[in-house]
Amino acid sequence: MQDRPTLAVIGGTGALGSGLAMRWAAAGYPVVLGSRSREKAEAAARAIKPGNGAPPVRGDSNEGAARAGDIVVIAVPFSSHESILGEIKTAVAGKIVVDAVVPLVPPKVSLVQLPPQGSAAQMAQARLGDSARVVSAFHNVGAAKLRAGGAVDCDVLVFGNDRAARDTVIALADAVGTRGIDGGALANSVAGEALTSVLIGINRRYKVDCAGIRITGTFGSAGK
Repeated sequence: MQDRPTLAVIGGTGALGSGLAMRWAAAGYPVVLGSRSREKAEAAARAIKPGNGAPPVRGDSNEGAARAGDIVVIAVPFSSHESILGEIKTAVAGKIVVDAVVPLVPPKVSLVQLPPQGSAAQMAQARLGDSARVVSAFHNVGAAKLRAGGAVDCDVLVFGNDRAARDTVIALADAVGTRGIDGGALANSVAGEALTSVLIGINRRYKVDCAGIRITGTFGSAGK
């Protein structure tokens, strides 16, 4: 297991962050949860039981987790996005940063309301600069499904300007029980982020939970 990267999940005490952390720990990845409250992160980490010989999940501050992680995942509310990016900017230099943030604007979260910059992921790349390789993913997977265990039955669109970084995150998507699909350049993240609001609306109208997406007609690894 020593060849597996350490995954820092910023927002690891939230629904999506903790769900991803649980899945990665069960798959044998070393995981560090980040939170503004280190104590809260440590408590959440103790509740996760790793598998496949992985070390115990650890908790730390956002900056501490970002420094400890080889790959840093951001899973925080959009309202906290900008401040978190500023907090971890120095710590993520040279690393893959997976941005799972969706620009939801309450109370109309089922209405697509993208930021002027285009997408949260594009905002992240601009804020962090070229030293970080930002990849956008995990917007459309239900946190409740991740936390419940079992099959997720969902594809995950992965966007980024660095092909190798996209491939790395596709493997992480596969590890949580979803199927990673190469969605191309980071600018395309607007589609994945917007789709989240559409899925929220579908959940409400059809009275279902955790509606997801499937990309049909693909076989093997996308884009190979």
